Amino acid sequence: MPASPSTARAINDRLALRLLQQEGPLTAGRLKQLTGLSRPTVADLVERLTASGLITVVGESGELRRGPNARVYGIVADRAHLAALDVRTEGVSVVVSDLVGEVLAEASVPIGGDTGTGTAVEQAVALVERVAKEAGALGAAPPRDLVRGWGRLHTVGIGAPGLIDPATGELRDSSGLPAWHRRLVAALQERLPEARVLVENETNLAALAEQRDGVARDRDTFVLLWLGHGTGAAVVLDGALRRGASGGTGEIGFLPVPGTTTLPSATDCEGGFHSLAGAAAVAALAARHGVSAEPDGHEPHAAALVRHAVAAPDSPGAAGFLDALADRLAIGAASVTAVLDPGCVVLGGEVGRAGGAALAARVERRLARMSPLPTEVRASTLGGGAVLRGALLTARDGAQDELFAPASSR
Repeated sequence: MPASPSTARAINDRLALRLLQQEGPLTAGRLKQLTGLSRPTVADLVERLTASGLITVVGESGELRRGPNARVYGIVADRAHLAALDVRTEGVSVVVSDLVGEVLAEASVPIGGDTGTGTAVEQAVALVERVAKEAGALGAAPPRDLVRGWGRLHTVGIGAPGLIDPATGELRDSSGLPAWHRRLVAALQERLPEARVLVENETNLAALAEQRDGVARDRDTFVLLWLGHGTGAAVVLDGALRRGASGGTGEIGFLPVPGTTTLPSATDCEGGFHSLAGAAAVAALAARHGVSAEPDGHEPHAAALVRHAVAAPDSPGAAGFLDALADRLAIGAASVTAVLDPGCVVLGGEVGRAGGAALAARVERRLARMSPLPTEVRASTLGGGAVLRGALLTARDGAQDELFAPASSR
């Protein structure tokens, strides 16, 4: 059946908005070319979207032609603000952006392991509020704008370690993780009642960022191995992120592997792949090979060690350390490859990025000897920043899905 006029208008509006989000500001003529719609239809949708406050004139085209220059339309970036959080065991990082993803303010705060739950939650929430105010997303606003929600903090995306309940979307209780992680979500919802709060596993967000903005942009199927303070994996099959029946797809730290002294349990990943590839294990491996380096900020010391070995491959122990690390990583990669055959494995996290192409090539060579399935191994281009980027992309997608929906459905 043909779409009703109102449905057709809604489809056309969303198509135009998506093009403006992907391509940037466009003239009505260019929208006509990209959408295939008629000139009157494009004129009508431009008028509707302008009246609704979603797009505005941002300039004029520089085309050399007779008559006045064509108006260039763009999404009203300050129609809504977005926040993204990267929640780690040792602290929180926050960015606030406009509706199209331009970062307006950012900051981080360390939270020590001996910090009480209530204090830790308050520090994290206060950081979000401070960064949001710096970006103009909280505070006083004209009464008419308050009614419309104009420019307010619309959506908050959170990346955190642990399992996300697929039924509720909430962070599940996980042993070994600080209690303030789970409390933080509820506290943000309470303190920011106008904002929608979305939570996702940190490794899944890193994979989303690599797929959209990083090294996996040309892949619709790949696995990301997260190598940071801890270990994890994210699985993208046919363009879709796979979470599993309980939200636990990619909990590779619990994978039983050779080379450890024990087996993991349901509550402790010691003895699993984490014991080979976690930051503490990588640092111990470097020490055995005589490799040392100064820690760099809040990143895992393991990342600095790997970066030093890659930068100075002829230094004592560097080559042996990288070879031994590649042997360990290939064990995890081979296990994933044997089950999923993804064709591509991305070494993510701070350690994966520090290893770069040199470490990825070593892992790929070893994987080729261990598996008959052709698998390319790539190094992350985003590193630890992928979680924050993925959280921001998730928040942006969620906000745009709501704001770009037909007015009758909002």
